[in-house]
Amino acid sequence: VQLQASGGGLVQPGGSLRLSCAFSGFTLDYYAISWFRQAPGKERGGVACFHSLDGGTYYADSVKGRFTISRDKAKNTVHLQMNSLNSEDTAVYYCTADDNPSGNYRYGWRDPKIYDYWGQGTQVTVSS
Repeated sequence: VQLQASGGGLVQPGGSLRLSCAFSGFTLDYYAISWFRQAPGKERGGVACFHSLDGGTYYADSVKGRFTISRDKAKNTVHLQMNSLNSEDTAVYYCTADDNPSGNYRYGWRDPKIYDYWGQGTQVTVSS
């Protein structure tokens, strides 16, 4: 499985960005792809998750109502639309994949240890 993240950049507070994670190599249409982020001096934390089984999506409380994760199945891409950005969203964002998701993902998706594959990070900076 390969993951390629893109779309980061510099944006003003209140602005929007869309991150993309192009993926390949899944043998089955059964996987979970999540976005994590890591700010300087902080631990890597889960932002949002897409589960292919039922199209389920999950979000960290800090981004609910502002971020939307979605999949473009035809293009093998997962997007993270980020609106109403603020300085606390500044971080390196990583997409990651679990090619055999199991258990209760509604509560478990934020554990980085369950993911088998990680893409390179993309920097998001929110600043005026």
